Amino acid sequence: MLEALTATSLAPLQRDRTGAAARTVAEPSVATGGTAVSITGLTKRYGDKTVLSGIDLSFRAGEFVAIVGRSGCGKSTLLRLLLGLEKPEGGEIRIGGQPAPRAGGDVARFIFQEPRLLPWQRVLDNVALGASRTVPADRRRPLAQEALKEVGLADRGGEWPSVLSGGQRQRVALARALVSHPKLLALDEPLGALDALTRIEMQGFLERVWKHQGFTAVLVTHDVSEAVALADRIVLIDGGRVALDVAVPLARPRVRGSAEFGAIEGQVLDRLFAGR
Repeated sequence: MLEALTATSLAPLQRDRTGAAARTVAEPSVATGGTAVSITGLTKRYGDKTVLSGIDLSFRAGEFVAIVGRSGCGKSTLLRLLLGLEKPEGGEIRIGGQPAPRAGGDVARFIFQEPRLLPWQRVLDNVALGASRTVPADRRRPLAQEALKEVGLADRGGEWPSVLSGGQRQRVALARALVSHPKLLALDEPLGALDALTRIEMQGFLERVWKHQGFTAVLVTHDVSEAVALADRIVLIDGGRVALDVAVPLARPRVRGSAEFGAIEGQVLDRLFAGR
């Protein structure tokens, strides 16, 4: 069974700096409430350093994509460009067929590694800050309460962020992003600061919320195991280019420690460490 899986459904895009090959990708695992994303010829430089060089990618509506790679390879830069937080030197990003909006608008939202909650605002008011500006002020708190219920913190709205655990603060950050019902959610190492057990718990929680709402998710992570656990597809960035684009055709929830799980994790790690 493992041989068949490796030979067919795990056939990746093995693209090096001189050529490219066909790729195999998985179908989205949920009924979609997300949006398609198209990235063409994306280039980003900081001074004389080219961080991203001619990136071509497309994400289907409702797909969960994990972006992995070494520190400084351009993973987070790709997310910031995707949400319009930075401008590229070349190329185009289209979200739902339209040019990427500046700072994401209400279509796309960003979750950072740190929750970035306002300590002088109670939990409910922190979440309400994420509501669309088109929503009347008297509707923002009810919507925030609904979002807190979605992330399992319906009874914590009146508390201060300082009394919450790290995992709970990240749930609040997730609720703040979800209150506007985005079609695209970009996540930049959102679980990186959590302890190992809380991180695994939060991975399962994030997967459940994604399956329920159906948004398109783009997750940057250094943890290849996390990528295999959550993603429909793993994209490896190396040298400013897409070095690997591999499907994760495993049933959910994923079984850590299974031969199939380990085969995909090993494939990504082998390419990550190739030539090092």
